[in-house]
Amino acid sequence: MSLKDRITEDMKTAMRAKDSARLLTIRGLLAALKQKEVDERVTLDDAAVIAIVDKLIKQRKDSISQFAGAGRTDLVDKETAELQVLEGYLPQRLSADEIDTEVAKIVAELGASGPGDMGKVMGAVKMRLAGKADMSLVSAAVKRSLSK
Repeated sequence: MSLKDRITEDMKTAMRAKDSARLLTIRGLLAALKQKEVDERVTLDDAAVIAIVDKLIKQRKDSISQFAGAGRTDLVDKETAELQVLEGYLPQRLSADEIDTEVAKIVAELGASGPGDMGKVMGAVKMRLAGKADMSLVSAAVKRSLSK
């Protein structure tokens, strides 16, 4: 079963359970998926679905920090609940040590050295670790690796 099919089944389950908060989040995710398919006239594979889920998670995290700064705990709670639902659709993420190991391998393969090679390394890292790791952690690992 593809990830998109699983999300659709989860929506049906949330409808039957009358779980309105979860249902709203899943419908928003499905709308984002459908929008991407319509805009680009493609059928999304699991990697593309994970990329969209990652994007929505990043938006939720940004919103949480903004709402927390404004003292809006009601909206922080809502966004946190949505974040937890969305995180359920991501595969197991790599740990910080695993990310460092992968980045070191890629840097060695490319023969990269110094901050000037950041773009070249990030391009290769994104290809290999897309959907498997938090890209903010990956970026930090690349910076550390290139500054040695």
